[in-house]
Formats: sequence, structure tokens, C-alpha cells
Amino acid sequence: MDQNQAKQAAAEAALKYLVPGEVIGVGTGSTVNFFIDALAAHRDDIAGAVSSSNASTERLKKVGIPVVELNDAGELSIYVDGADESDPHLRLIKGGGGALTREKIVAAASRQFICIADESKLVPVLGTFPLPVEVIPMARSYVARELVKLGGQPKLREGFVSDNGGLILDVAGLSITDPRSLETAIGMLAGVISVGLFAHRGADVLLLGGPNGVRELTA
Repeated sequence: MDQNQAKQAAAEAALKYLVPGEVIGVGTGSTVNFFIDALAAHRDDIAGAVSSSNASTERLKKVGIPVVELNDAGELSIYVDGADESDPHLRLIKGGGGALTREKIVAAASRQFICIADESKLVPVLGTFPLPVEVIPMARSYVARELVKLGGQPKLREGFVSDNGGLILDVAGLSITDPRSLETAIGMLAGVISVGLFAHRGADVLLLGGPNGVRELTA
């Protein structure tokens, strides 16, 4: 099983969590694209989807799933999204695709967060994958200096602007042994829109695709 097959297996395993008749949240990224494609056959079972990015919105529309604004949807039954890293406690790094702010909002508005990934994303300690931090453009240099004080090595993601008009600093060099505290510390910096640590609201279920099928971990 190659990596794409592993992602597809994890994505399809998430279908069992669908709640008939309810609106769901849908994330962003290559693994989520497999979920959206698989969701097409179940479009009559759900009331619609709240999307975390313009890219996912377009893909959902192409397979015939109505896209709903979160403000109109209320609480969502489930949120299905991928991750760049997960630790064994299902605390995540997300934002490699740049949609971390909207992903964090939709995750917070959902009763259950189902994370889908290939098994390479499970790590003992978060931080090998550079941590994305979305910032208001005028705060870029200030936030970067503060991130250095926290032990990180921030680098501006060149040529990228988020759907919110934000810039992203990718922070290398962190060994994140206390994700909740670091999420709070970075989130409190003036000018930070969102940090790609999902620790206060981590995943409830992690579905990992691999050579032996899909492994399910719960928080």
C-alpha cells in the first residue's frame, strides 16, 4: 500500500462516522480530497457541508454536495480533516496547506473531530514538521522575533496569502512537549491570527492508513 492508498483507506474509514441528516465539517488537503470523493456516494445522507477552504468548497460542489456557511449551520456533527503530525494523545500540527484558521474554527464548532492520515503522520513528539503560524501582515517581523525567543526558527512562506489575507510563518526547530501551553503562548502574541497547534481542541478519533489497513486511535 503506497501513501496515497493509505490516505484513501483512512478517508473511506471516516464515512462510518457520518450522522444522517446533519451538516458536517470538511477540512483541507490531499487526504481530505479522498474523503470528499468518497462522500459523493453519500451526498443524500447529509444535509450539507461546511468547508474550511476555498479549494475544498470547489471540490465539494463538483461532487454535488451543498456547501453551507458555518454561521447558518449551527453545531456540526463531525469534522473530518487531515494532519501534518499527530502525537499519541491526538494533539496535532496542521496548516501545511495554509487553511489552519478556518480549520480551527470548524473543529471548534463540531461535536466530534475525526482526523484522517497515513501512519507516517504519527510521531512521539510534535515539531519535526514546521509549525505554521498565521499572522496579520504588519505583525510579521514582530511575531517572528517573539517566536525566536520561544526557541523556534520562523521562515516566511514565500508567495502565499491565506484565504483570510494572512501570511504564514513556518516555525522549525521546536520540540513540542507541552502543546497546550505553546498553543496558548503563541496564540496570545499580538498579530497572530491562528497557530497550527490543535491541542486544546485535538482530534477525538485518529484514523491511520497503513500496510495492514486502518488503525483507529481515540483520545
